[in-house]
Amino acid sequence: MALTQAEVRKIGLVARLDLKESEIEGLQIELNNILSYVEQMKEIDLSEVEPTTHSADLTDSLRDDEGQGSLPREAILLNAPQQKDGAFLIPRIKAPGQDVGTETSSASSAVSAGGVA
Repeated sequence: MALTQAEVRKIGLVARLDLKESEIEGLQIELNNILSYVEQMKEIDLSEVEPTTHSADLTDSLRDDEGQGSLPREAILLNAPQQKDGAFLIPRIKAPGQDVGTETSSASSAVSAGGVA
């Protein structure tokens, strides 16, 4: 099954390629060579070959998904530059009611596991 130049143009259009007329003939030859190779591969007897999804035998090497304890809050907060009421104290990024891209205030807010305090 050989592709025509019109079919190559259509493939280029569908693939959203900006093909120049000078490229069409070269691509036609290359695509026809690829299709010819695929036709040759269809002739290979694979009845004795077991289907695979990977070229290498893969096994799951991940650990079991089991819950583990976390660090105590006090240990985590030891590295916090500022803290308040058991939470990190961070500079406010956006003042309440302020649009993104406008100047931010210098106010700070505390962030805990539940969000902004």
